[in-house]
Amino acid sequence: MSPMNQDPDRKAVTAALAGMAALVVAMGIGRFAFTPLLPLMQAETGLSLAGGGWLAGANYLGYLVGALAATRIRAAPAGMLASGLVAVVLTTAAMAPTQGFAVWMTVRFAAGVASAWALVGAASLCLGRLREAGRPRLAGVMFSGVGLGIVLAGLACQAVVFAGGGAVAGWWVLAALAAVLAVPAVRGLSRGSGSPATQDMRPAAQGFDARDARRLVWSYGLLGFGYILPATFLPAQARVLVSDPAVFGWVWPVFGAAAAASMWIAVGPRRGGVSRRMRWAVSQAVMAVGVALPVVHDSLAALVVSALCVGGTFLVVTMLALQEGAAVGGERAQRLIAAMTAAFASGQLLGPLVAAGLELGGQGMAPALMLASAALAVGAVLPVMGRRDAMHATEESR
Repeated sequence: MSPMNQDPDRKAVTAALAGMAALVVAMGIGRFAFTPLLPLMQAETGLSLAGGGWLAGANYLGYLVGALAATRIRAAPAGMLASGLVAVVLTTAAMAPTQGFAVWMTVRFAAGVASAWALVGAASLCLGRLREAGRPRLAGVMFSGVGLGIVLAGLACQAVVFAGGGAVAGWWVLAALAAVLAVPAVRGLSRGSGSPATQDMRPAAQGFDARDARRLVWSYGLLGFGYILPATFLPAQARVLVSDPAVFGWVWPVFGAAAAASMWIAVGPRRGGVSRRMRWAVSQAVMAVGVALPVVHDSLAALVVSALCVGGTFLVVTMLALQEGAAVGGERAQRLIAAMTAAFASGQLLGPLVAAGLELGGQGMAPALMLASAALAVGAVLPVMGRRDAMHATEESR
């Protein structure tokens, strides 16, 4: 056995970095590569913002289908990870030569299924390894892969623009990037055998509170509805204000950089005694402000601040929410987390479809963004509603 395999810390770091690479591919590219490429597709093919909303919705529907299928089909996590990442590479590459809205809808749906499949496999393997090594907080490193993937996808698209390329070249470049990163992700997580992450769930300290659990599910669903509009349309909004793609294209990397940085801060030293629920509520409230900001102030600066507010909170809220679901669910944690994930997927599916409907009605993005902001504000209140312990952390709620 090699020294690396004998050292739990090195194994944990290896697993966290491999998990990060997996999420760069599965989420940063498989889910969100469409966002920085949407303005280029609009300029080159005449794709409308409403059409972009339908394509985003197809991807999110695929993600929901993939997540639900992963809970019902018995498959080895390593196989799920490998097949999901391969499918992400293939569906990303398939967007380059294809033409026609119906074909795009099909490919983006398949990419969503693949992303969910890869995410479930990566999370099961990585979180199990981190738990076994006694380093569960390194999960933040894994989740930072989403933000890092957004940054890499955005920068790759910027490089394509500077080189004189367009959306077709962008899809090819991102497919190549996904293929390169998929290899260390699969190799790093497929070695050895990690225990399923959900086996470490302990019974809830005060019994299962069904009403409280429903509030968490609703809050997480509203998060999915609220964050997905800026996560889909920020570059397209920037394009309305600034026609130069060398300028508006930077909004998306800013979003991703804020997301990645927030996760590295989250795994740093603990400070203060603020509970997990209060941090969740405050982060989601900041996101609500960020989503509404471009409506209140129509400027590129407002979009950049919006990208920082939303990008800097959405992964933090995701991690805090799932941790709280595990703590509240106790022996029912797996079912509660599955319900929260389904609610989130449903919310992010509904968001672009609502935006597309309002766009077709001639109302633009403003009403959809304000609705999303209101949903996030309501969702921020739900986790702390009726909780006397919401402000200060106990050992279990940190």
